[in-house]
Amino acid sequence: MEMKNKYVTINDYINGAPMESNFSICEETISLSSGEDNINVMVVKNLYISVDPYQLNRMKTHSCSQLLLPESAAILPGQAADDLGSENPGHGGMGQKLLGRRRPGNWGGVIDGSGVGRVVESAHPDFKRGDLVTGRLHWGEYTVIKGVDTISMKKLDPLGFPLSYYAGSILGSSGLAAYGGFFKVCQPKKGDKLFVSAASGSVGILVGQYAKLFGCFVVGCAGTKQKVDLLKHKLGFDDAFNYKEETDLNSTLQRYFPNGIDIYFDNVGGEMLEAAVENMNIFGRVAVCGVISEYTDKTKGAKPDMIAVIYKRIRIEGFLTVDFKDIYEEFISTTVQHLQTGKMQAIEDFSYGVESIPTALVDLFRGNNVGKKVVRIAED
Repeated sequence: MEMKNKYVTINDYINGAPMESNFSICEETISLSSGEDNINVMVVKNLYISVDPYQLNRMKTHSCSQLLLPESAAILPGQAADDLGSENPGHGGMGQKLLGRRRPGNWGGVIDGSGVGRVVESAHPDFKRGDLVTGRLHWGEYTVIKGVDTISMKKLDPLGFPLSYYAGSILGSSGLAAYGGFFKVCQPKKGDKLFVSAASGSVGILVGQYAKLFGCFVVGCAGTKQKVDLLKHKLGFDDAFNYKEETDLNSTLQRYFPNGIDIYFDNVGGEMLEAAVENMNIFGRVAVCGVISEYTDKTKGAKPDMIAVIYKRIRIEGFLTVDFKDIYEEFISTTVQHLQTGKMQAIEDFSYGVESIPTALVDLFRGNNVGKKVVRIAED
């Protein structure tokens, strides 16, 4: 079977804040090739795709993250070398290239991320047509997966939950980051005082819920009154504030934590991390999940008071979801139980169609999302 596939590429490296004009929507014809080339190959129809801030680091000319993991490897601008075709002007400031056939598995500059899809063609013995799968899928309508790439793919039993929950949402990478980051990195004790930055984002919104269920005092910050109200009145945070309305973050944290902070779950870096360190208690823990303020501007890098870090014996630790493979089943069973009993809520922010993917990423850096940003590519 041959099928048309629209997908997203970057036009050039992105070393500042992303814009829609940095991306192109391309089109190709794909199929399973014949003969030896199609061994262990399958074609997946993408249903839901996760869009995450870290993916911008893959689009830069250089980032140390590009050298450390396959999932964070650099994304090359433009189409694959063996693409053929002409270029047409696109809409919304994005160029569009109409391309010829490519070899399955040769994806060149195509972007990938967590997603959920359904197998439509398969020459792989472990996957058959119709299987639901979750894993690394491309920012497009279809993903051709070949050989070793199938190792990371898992068959999916959604357990009655929406498929979007597994596309980087509460039962996907954001949920695992929140669960592992809080329980394994922060090592909480009941009654601990927790501060969460970007608390209305995909990870922060879940960290706060896990922490409240565990027995912590939780304060979050967000960038609008609506987000603050969501945290306080729907998700059960003890308190929350709009950081854009604060002129002195150090004083702000003193106001919300008069007895100091035991745990800081960091999603933004920069001056927020500096202020948190100033207000940490002795033996405080800082879990660094993301530093979105630094992704677009290197001058905003945090300069915490290292004397305070030493004398307060503060532990600052970064982490990735790959660090929590050994607790994946624990994470799923615990979170499923919380969802079934109504103790946790999934907050998702949807965009629709491949063409919406560039704006979905750009919106993350404009603060336009609430909860997990997911793009629905197609109905199941």
